[in-house]
Amino acid sequence: MRKFLLSCTAVLMALTASAGENKPFQEQLTAHFKPYGFIRNYMAYDSRESLAGTGDLFYYLPKDMSLNELGEDMNRQSSFRFLSLTSRLGLDVEGYQVGKTSFGAKVEADFYAGLSSSNKVSGTATLRLRQAYLTIGWKELQIAGGQQAAVNLLVGQAWHPMAIGMPEIFSLSSGAPFGPFSRTPQVNMDAAFGNHWMLTASAIWQMQYTSAGPAGASAQYIKYSCTPEMYLGLTYRTEGFMARAGLDLLSIKPRNTASKMVEVEKDGEVKKVSTPVKVNDRITTLSPFVYLEYKKGLFSAKAKTIYSSAGEHFNLMSGYGVSQVNEDASWDYTPLHSSSSWISLAYGKKVKGVLFAGYVKNLGTSGLLADVQTVNAGGTDWTLNGKEVSPEVLKDYAHVYFSKNGYAHLNSMFRVTPTIYYNIGKFSLGLEYEVTSVQYGKNDTISFEDVKGNKVTLNNCVSAKNGLSTSGLHWVTNHRVQMMVKFSF
Repeated sequence: MRKFLLSCTAVLMALTASAGENKPFQEQLTAHFKPYGFIRNYMAYDSRESLAGTGDLFYYLPKDMSLNELGEDMNRQSSFRFLSLTSRLGLDVEGYQVGKTSFGAKVEADFYAGLSSSNKVSGTATLRLRQAYLTIGWKELQIAGGQQAAVNLLVGQAWHPMAIGMPEIFSLSSGAPFGPFSRTPQVNMDAAFGNHWMLTASAIWQMQYTSAGPAGASAQYIKYSCTPEMYLGLTYRTEGFMARAGLDLLSIKPRNTASKMVEVEKDGEVKKVSTPVKVNDRITTLSPFVYLEYKKGLFSAKAKTIYSSAGEHFNLMSGYGVSQVNEDASWDYTPLHSSSSWISLAYGKKVKGVLFAGYVKNLGTSGLLADVQTVNAGGTDWTLNGKEVSPEVLKDYAHVYFSKNGYAHLNSMFRVTPTIYYNIGKFSLGLEYEVTSVQYGKNDTISFEDVKGNKVTLNNCVSAKNGLSTSGLHWVTNHRVQMMVKFSF
């Protein structure tokens, strides 16, 4: 550790020396390097078992009922946790100028890494990367009508442009899954024209927040697509008000290989054998969103809505399914659509109150989903995950690739969160009550034996051909009470 700190000090001295102009080291350091961070502790109580990440602090939704033979709901179980692993360290680098070009950078980390995957709330947390990017900017560029423009280029890992603009609650999820939440590698350009308008264009990749697919949540689907996610947005600002609208385009390849039955001649006989083949599967989706913000004095109001298509890589309740299996063993896909919206109202400074409300509605798929036995055939007769399956068992069900942080039989959900802060300088104390209710349909998890006697379990099945569960609808609710203690520096 000592050697690491000495190395970092040497690098900083070299950088500031190269900035030159014969300024003392301390002045150079203060002018260009802005360290920041905070120590943050969460204490959280949940009334039932739920899907949650980051030591169970990043809350998604309550799990559906799981009834035993006595009629007891095994997921009706309360829990508590007390963790400080989201404490953060960051460094902003700014103030470097070469001619009319300015340079800057940011690196930011917290301590959520190294925890046991089998037990989310045990282990030793270690440092992990949150953001790391450089910026290149140009100001006072002359444009038509005597107006001036400014262009800023960002390269590296930063917040997804659709995730920027979050409610003021202190919950770690920051309004997800009711709004996009993602930090991701990107090349982003912001071009401001005059005093009111800004155009944003981005080419985006996937790393931590990824698409669902046949191999689970993975970045390999965009890797083999060779096509970055693209974003285009427009922002309007005036005194106290901001409006932003954007459109996100994603094109991925869920599979690049498949199995296919072919006829081959062997020992004078023509036989059918299974052979791997290359396929060119692809699904392309568009997701528009709108964000509004108003501030006046101690009052602020924010709202965001997104119509997502296969938006699970945003941390939204979404996904896609297979609509058709082709003769060449390739698959056609259809996206799940969902409407996700939230609004937050905040007032105060030393004592600050916030009210958040969010709503998600699953809208189903554009086209009809293929039957499970057809989807998993891959060109062979009645196979599932490489095993022979009785087609009678599966003929009424279809399969979708859904967010790993949700369930495909989710129909709708809502959340209401009142929050109260007490701020003394750099010290903050917060108390939050969060109620999240999910309307589930029939839980279509199928377990059966194949024709060879092997047990097979298939998750994320829906009986509706449009991917929207509408039978057996029922509500499940979790009550979360959360306290935060935070000191910033």
